[in-house]
Amino acid sequence: MPYDDQKIEDALLALITVVSNRETGHFWKNYDFDLMNTLYEKGYITQPRSRKKSAHLTLEGQEKGLALAARLFGKDDN
Repeated sequence: MPYDDQKIEDALLALITVVSNRETGHFWKNYDFDLMNTLYEKGYITQPRSRKKSAHLTLEGQEKGLALAARLFGKDDN
């Protein structure tokens, strides 16, 4: 089944935002490398190509990730 790459990128950014440190944007980078590289190229995370096992969300990544997380994972008020 073909998948929508943009929806997958949005879901990953939302998930990273939910599990990251709220103050620093720090998260463990054990996700698909191609997806991580795409998020880096879009300016949402710091360079994933390093020996470190973690990376950080950029301010833009945190803002977009929070909006996506609310839309994708938020509970209904009903």
